[in-house]
Amino acid sequence: MSRPIPDLRTDQAAETFLDQDLSDLDFSQFKPAHFEFEPKAAQINMRLPQALLDAVKARSSARGIPYTRFIREVLERAVAETPR
Repeated sequence: MSRPIPDLRTDQAAETFLDQDLSDLDFSQFKPAHFEFEPKAAQINMRLPQALLDAVKARSSARGIPYTRFIREVLERAVAETPR
């Protein structure tokens, strides 16, 4: 039987956890993580209806990420799509 992965709140807790045999872990619990490596040198400023901003903030909060990162991900997906 696989054991669950504990909720690791600090780097020290993660390092301690990783210093053991991990072969009996249930890896289906893992979620993909997106790492942002490119520098963010450009900046935009835009006005949105309050309702739209509230919806964006709610959606990003549900995903557990800052709303600015959520907006950036939406933009990245939009430009990566095949044009119609």
